[in-house]
Amino acid sequence: MNVLLIGSGGREHALAWKLAQSPLMGKLYAVPGNPGIAEYAEVARVDPADHRAVIGFCRRHSVGLVMIGPEAPLVDGLADNLRAMGLLVFGPNREPARLEGSKGFTKALCTRAGIPTAAYARASDRLAAEAALETFGFPAVIKADGLAAGKGVVIAASEDEAKAALDAMFDGGFGAAGDAVVIEEFMEGEEVSFFVLVDGETVLPFGSAQDHKRVGDGDTGPNTGGMGAYSPASIFDAELERRTMDEIVRPTVRTLAEAGTPYSGILYAGLMLTREGPKLVEYNVRFGDPECQVLMMRLESDLLELAIATARGELAQAPAPRFSDRAALTVVLAADGYPGTPAKGGEIGGIDRAEASGAKVFQAGTASEDGRLVASGGRVLAVTATGATVGDAQQAAYRAVDAIRFPTGFCRRDIGWREVERLSRESLQG
Repeated sequence: MNVLLIGSGGREHALAWKLAQSPLMGKLYAVPGNPGIAEYAEVARVDPADHRAVIGFCRRHSVGLVMIGPEAPLVDGLADNLRAMGLLVFGPNREPARLEGSKGFTKALCTRAGIPTAAYARASDRLAAEAALETFGFPAVIKADGLAAGKGVVIAASEDEAKAALDAMFDGGFGAAGDAVVIEEFMEGEEVSFFVLVDGETVLPFGSAQDHKRVGDGDTGPNTGGMGAYSPASIFDAELERRTMDEIVRPTVRTLAEAGTPYSGILYAGLMLTREGPKLVEYNVRFGDPECQVLMMRLESDLLELAIATARGELAQAPAPRFSDRAALTVVLAADGYPGTPAKGGEIGGIDRAEASGAKVFQAGTASEDGRLVASGGRVLAVTATGATVGDAQQAAYRAVDAIRFPTGFCRRDIGWREVERLSRESLQG
């Protein structure tokens, strides 16, 4: 089967790498792609925002399945238009994609379905937002309602911080995403990313991970799209997974189906593990980035086979996804200035040397200029390695990081620190 992959980030590089391993694969195409993706797919000059152009490309190249990586095309309804033309699509239609496209939509669904989540208020103007803050007190969580590339969340510890966040959102700092805000109570606990495959009705678990959103070591500084991740998350045990499926995921899938807007694709639940149990922080309607990189490193099943079963509504007959017992950890190398204005054009070298040890370097914000690989975005590389434990994977990933030459870039040096400390404590107690 010929497959078209939509996207150009590290997530899509990881998906291309895994898809290309499938014996079911005919020809893999990617739009718009990046230099790393081009190792596995034929990259075409097609704008994913031009739905007619994408449909025309699929027809000319006999594409049998389209896998949509990023959230923006899903929220924009690309999957709807592709399905209307009879194409198989891995990814939800526009209406269920509102789970990520509007935090207010998700919160309202949680209320209807009795899904555990933080108390909230949605406000479309400054006065209403300030009134809501008086209800919640501090710390409070302030979120841009729409898509903000993982950066539209502020944990305000004081009134001054809250006012600065509202200024940024209502004054256009996040574009249309900040036209409305969601204010939430602050939840205590540890965050976990949990993924499931959904074909409209059947739900299959697809692994766990922990992301590192803050830009600085020790989880300091502003939120980013993600500075690193590891999988699996040992704190997310079988009982927590069962509760999450029963109390959060299945009610969500059922509510969407009953509304006539069934969900199909990968569903990513960001969870807070509180004293009362797992609570939903937010949904994403695609693979996480960089969580996708560690999941693909551990996945032993045929990704394309699973994607086809999902798109055809045949997950009930599909085997459960298989993952390696080994841990995987990824470290993001970002361009100086990220998550603000990143420094573009910095030359990158040493990837072959980094991969010689068995690590995999997934490219995100990269471009090829005059035969050189250069930075073209904020998050540039995701250096990913495996090990018997998260600690072993961490050491292997940082050895690979240190083999890369990227003088205008930086990374956190503590990815996986919670799990490493947890394993160290358990070792001492044992």
